[in-house]
Amino acid sequence: MLKALYDYARQNDLVLPAGFVQKTVKAYIWLSAKGTFLDVTEGGTFPCPDIGSLANGPDKCNPLAEKRSVIFPDIPTSKSGYFRQLLADGGQQESTLQVCLAALADSETVRTINAALDRMKVKASDRISFCVDGESILNSGAVRSWWSEFRKQFLPSGVQSLCLITGQPTVPPATLPSVNGLRVVGGHSSGDTLICFDKSAFCSYGLKQGANAPVSEEAFAGVKAALDDLLQDAPVLAGMKFVHWYDKPIPQEEDELFSFFGGGPMEEDEADPNEARALADTLVSSLDSGSWAAALPNEYFILLLSGAGGRVMLRHYERGSYQALQKALSAWNEDLKLVNSGGTGGIRPAKFKARLIRLLSRQKNDNKVFQRLDKELSGLTPAIIRAILSNSELPDAVASRALAYIRSGMADTDPDGKGQSIPDGLACQWLKVWLLRRERKKNQKETISMGYNAVHPSPAYHCGALVAVYGAIQSAAMPDVNASIIDRYYDAASQTPALALGQLQRLSNYHLGKIISFSIRERYETMLNQISDSIGDTIPVTLTLEEQAYFALGYRQTCSKIALDIAERKACRKESSSKKEMGGN
Repeated sequence: MLKALYDYARQNDLVLPAGFVQKTVKAYIWLSAKGTFLDVTEGGTFPCPDIGSLANGPDKCNPLAEKRSVIFPDIPTSKSGYFRQLLADGGQQESTLQVCLAALADSETVRTINAALDRMKVKASDRISFCVDGESILNSGAVRSWWSEFRKQFLPSGVQSLCLITGQPTVPPATLPSVNGLRVVGGHSSGDTLICFDKSAFCSYGLKQGANAPVSEEAFAGVKAALDDLLQDAPVLAGMKFVHWYDKPIPQEEDELFSFFGGGPMEEDEADPNEARALADTLVSSLDSGSWAAALPNEYFILLLSGAGGRVMLRHYERGSYQALQKALSAWNEDLKLVNSGGTGGIRPAKFKARLIRLLSRQKNDNKVFQRLDKELSGLTPAIIRAILSNSELPDAVASRALAYIRSGMADTDPDGKGQSIPDGLACQWLKVWLLRRERKKNQKETISMGYNAVHPSPAYHCGALVAVYGAIQSAAMPDVNASIIDRYYDAASQTPALALGQLQRLSNYHLGKIISFSIRERYETMLNQISDSIGDTIPVTLTLEEQAYFALGYRQTCSKIALDIAERKACRKESSSKKEMGGN
């Protein structure tokens, strides 16, 4: 992992010279060649000299660019004195540093500069630096040469070891600089340590601190630069930063991982079932033909990171071939294919976060749903991502959570007393993928398709289909009913069908008698008979987790089929009516 990050930094020119760290300078103080104060302007992000953890002590600070409270203290401190000492030492090689030192020694100039900094609202904690005679002291070649020599006094001395990243001999530093970018996932505002040995339990063979995992200062600077760069735009998934890169550059529009974790709407909707796979299919077919082989990267890398107690928590690390990645994502999108509620096509692609929400306990008016993702799914999400990327089984917890979400939604009623008539589509997609991959592992015939399967071998699947028909019959007979049989019986039927289906059948006989249209009544009676034959002689007393998933899919797919049949009949009647009107005219 460290070597991969180091290579990424080198390929993208992120590696800075030893002793320099990329930092944000809030403001530049402009001085003339003679030290006259000219102006204060906005700064930017620049490579700055850095002495590492030594700057956290009471008597040392970083040179050239430091906090305003250090450079212009209300009362002189050891740190402010050290900053001036550094300017004096560097001034022997670069005269512009002497100009800065002279300005700091002049009380009137200091007063004028502080007033200008106040007008720009530069805080005491903001980092500032100097420009002399039109040039930043941070860009001076002479200053950099001075710093390269001066900093040698801070380098560790001792026994050499082989660097774990480069394989070259090095005297490993005792401590390493922190990594930025994890604050939103539990990290510290000042950064988090990737490699640390602050407790004896973490040490071995009598080694202390960084000697337990020797890396050179220069090599780790590359690792830090890579992580700082990758973490900037990395999405947050269940309290973790999802970091990924490739061993060769790739345009963002061709980045399947970016598209998978960052694209698509938040909610399900109707769409072309192939929409989600359009890019993946194109790339996979190109890979199979070999036409793009030279242009594509060879490997992908994935890190799931969070922060805890000032340390970087590595939750998961994955690497693999780009070709395998494409095929795994294509297989995932294929497994997700499920008919929409109207039966007219597939469920529209959704963001990965929207899918994860379906694994939470369902709550009304949940304003902190993403915070709940961080707490409740931080342990499950890495396993899900691993299953997606390796085209393997999903954890059983996915099915149990998705079923709980579905049952809660079906039982939950709106202010008018009506609940959902069809299970949530994204939750059912979790069940479909979970079932398909279990069947494959057992070398069973795949039984779950995009739409309704009249010859499905599971009685539980057809029990769900039967309940869907019972609900449709009541809706046709009593369209304005407040509490439907689905509201009252779905939960029981999905877990103990033998107890619920008898009562539902009695109610259905009553509802069938209220349907005026003979053709509609006959159509529903035929469906009931066909589904009952598929169930067989015995209705299951209780359903296992797998059978409950089959039940939910059987119910949803039958609802979609009925909705499509109703829509088609309405369209036929409308077309027939239009033809009669045209003939009459």
